[in-house]
Amino acid sequence: MTGGTYSWVILAALTVFLLWVDLHFFARGREPSFREGVVWSIGWLVLSLLAAIPLLLLDEHGAEDAVTYITVYFIERSLSLDNLFVFLLLFAYFGVPTEHRARLLFWGIAAALVLRGLAILGGVALLEQLHFFIYVLGVLLLILAYRILRGVDENVDPDNNFVVKLVRRFWPVTGEFHGKHWFVKQEGRRFVTPLFVCLSAIVAADIAFAIDSIPAAFAITRDSVLIWMGNIFALLGLRALFVLVEGLIRRFRYLDETIAIVLGIVAIKLLAEDLYKVGPVLTLVIVFVAFAIGIIASIIADKRDPDAEAKREERTESLSASKGGSESEEAQPSSRS
Repeated sequence: MTGGTYSWVILAALTVFLLWVDLHFFARGREPSFREGVVWSIGWLVLSLLAAIPLLLLDEHGAEDAVTYITVYFIERSLSLDNLFVFLLLFAYFGVPTEHRARLLFWGIAAALVLRGLAILGGVALLEQLHFFIYVLGVLLLILAYRILRGVDENVDPDNNFVVKLVRRFWPVTGEFHGKHWFVKQEGRRFVTPLFVCLSAIVAADIAFAIDSIPAAFAITRDSVLIWMGNIFALLGLRALFVLVEGLIRRFRYLDETIAIVLGIVAIKLLAEDLYKVGPVLTLVIVFVAFAIGIIASIIADKRDPDAEAKREERTESLSASKGGSESEEAQPSSRS
């Protein structure tokens, strides 16, 4: 598949339409139920897999393109779980009310799509000019795998975030939320609300995840359209997946380890591609096997440890409490002036 302008225009139009569908039809104006999250998540998964059909019919390389797209999709989708976990921590840290989280998620997803598109274009340009850059990407993937093994929560500190610091340098921050407003005027001065500061932290996280996740896709293919297509369908429907992610994290205890192993595998594939090129079908099989082993190991471990879910809930609650507590101490306008 080629990365012509028409392909990008079609994908951009499709993205806008599907974002509109998600915003207007998924639990608009109310808190979605767990059942709705399950139904919509399954629906987005089916739609994402069906998107491979046009690739099959496109040209003589259609079958290979379809397999490549599905491989990129599953890798990026697995990374999006960590993305959502970071969003959970940020929502808890800033004490974002439940009714405002869906809107923040929407803008976070939209920003992620734009940033990943830019990262893809920049990465393709670099690889075309500097072949050795693939080794830089391979090393970055190995570093990312190590960071994921350490745990996402250890790498999230909004107070040390450059974007958040920049926002607080230019505007004072109100000590409370003002509905869905990003900005408010108080005593003749313009303040930003904690909602805007949280959005800034989400965009900063999107930048970090764009830098981290795109190398994983380049380990599979250099086709910019297939990479962005895989990222689009991996990110679409994250609002529905957000309803389920806490349960997934509790039940899939080896999620981080599995993702780290998958990233390690694709990093090795990238670093060794000048010596031996692994085809897209074999790569997809390896990714599936790695996730299958991780899921089975998680199920077996939970059966042997009846207190596993209670321990996970206790850990999640303690994280939320510590993050929420630190924000309540720092959200006063006087400290941001």
